[in-house]
Amino acid sequence: MAETPVFSTAAVAAPHTLAAETGQMILAAGGNAVEAMVAMAATVAVVYPHMNGLGGDGFWLVREPKGRVHAIDASGPAGALATIKRYRTKGYDAVPPRGPDSALTVAGAVAGWELALELARALGGQLPRELLFGDAIRHAREGYPVSRSEARFKTSEEAALYAVPGFAEAFLAEGKRMSAGTLRQTTRLADTLEQLAHAGLRDFYRGDIGREIAADLERIGSPIVRRDLETYRARVVQPLSLRLRGSTIYNLPPPSQGLATLMILGMFERLKATRGESPEHHHGLIEATKRALGISASVVTDPLHLAHDPAGCLASSALEREAARIDIGRAAPFPLRHSPEGGTVWMGAVDQDGLAVSYIQSVYWAYGSGCLLPKTGMLWHNRGAAFSLDPASRNPLEPGRKPPHTLNPPLAAFDDGRVLAFGTMGGETQPQILGQIFTRYRLGMGLADTVEAPRWILDKNRDSETGVLRVENGFDPTVMRALSRLGHRIDEMDESDAERFGHAGMVLRQPRNGRVEAAHDPRADGGALGL
Repeated sequence: MAETPVFSTAAVAAPHTLAAETGQMILAAGGNAVEAMVAMAATVAVVYPHMNGLGGDGFWLVREPKGRVHAIDASGPAGALATIKRYRTKGYDAVPPRGPDSALTVAGAVAGWELALELARALGGQLPRELLFGDAIRHAREGYPVSRSEARFKTSEEAALYAVPGFAEAFLAEGKRMSAGTLRQTTRLADTLEQLAHAGLRDFYRGDIGREIAADLERIGSPIVRRDLETYRARVVQPLSLRLRGSTIYNLPPPSQGLATLMILGMFERLKATRGESPEHHHGLIEATKRALGISASVVTDPLHLAHDPAGCLASSALEREAARIDIGRAAPFPLRHSPEGGTVWMGAVDQDGLAVSYIQSVYWAYGSGCLLPKTGMLWHNRGAAFSLDPASRNPLEPGRKPPHTLNPPLAAFDDGRVLAFGTMGGETQPQILGQIFTRYRLGMGLADTVEAPRWILDKNRDSETGVLRVENGFDPTVMRALSRLGHRIDEMDESDAERFGHAGMVLRQPRNGRVEAAHDPRADGGALGL
């Protein structure tokens, strides 16, 4: 059994050790959990560039010790020139995933940091930006070792990624990925972070940095214009919530797919599986996942264009109805048109006062669009690849519209006073992984064992559009045989595919003594640190 680190008062969890060390340092300096998270977000943006960066998006959940929950949507809309006509005229049938035409939505992460720091100050935070960004600036300027995850990460459209102007010079060595441990310096990114620390985060959108970003985007042919940056704001939103037995779980509303995660958990509870790691546990979760993903895909879109109230999908009657449609004796068909893809970081923090943060930050596919903006040294994301060029679709490309988001950072508050921040990377597989780690914890597994345990994901079959259940090594063979008899098509993967099963983490505060437990995924390059 894996041992969960236990800390006396506060802890952080991150997929990269350097980010966890930054969070620990901020907590030790008297910073609160939100300040620690902003600092971690800046550091991880430097040292984990295949997963996230300043040129991406983010979503926040913050729970105050007395129970108030704040949600921040820091996702960006399509640029003013991002029209279906523009892309059709260029001969596209779909938004390309790489290159300047994929760099079509505003990056919201830094605006989210700004809004989070306003909240941090309202909650007593006083640390200067120079301290919060100090580690990130140092790692960018002095160099950081290429991570194990980056060196081994597999992504589709790789040839197109490598061909994006400026990408190879920054991220390849002799035309190949840099090996783990190779020192990489990003001095232009260090300069950008120093400017943001000095001038303030609004400079990213409406100051000198914003001007350089806009000029670079125009130069490469992106449909984002300066005005798109100047008018962008991250938004405080009302979180979605779901009442479960003995707890309430929170997540982000659309454009986030937080709805899918909550629906999975709501349906699964109504199946009344009580024995963890049993065929009933995994079959019920798989079937709840199929139903939730199907419903979510028909609901989640830009929040200004919702046809259905997402909260209605979480009503007890709706969840009862959907759970009743699950056949506990047979796997339902589940067509998938493409394999899941995503590059993301989830991080958690709980401070000495019990302030808890669940945060997720991403450039969508690994390395995003591949476009490295030369003046600022940042990669721009490709979240706009989630748009459709069909004007009658649920998510048509339109200027000012937000694409659907895979990102969702849940947080649970238990009736006995426990607070749990948890999450994972994994693109469209995030709700599947979140369902597994939360139900395993609820059914009695410890934190470290929960994040280490083998996982499954629903994926596209290579030979057809029929979904297949890909599983990691380590599952009980009797459970796998039982699932196969139920009709699940199982494909066992080897360790080289570990990245496909997410980087999960959990930070838990106990009510009686305030002690904090934390764990992060051995599939990643980080861990849990605290005070």
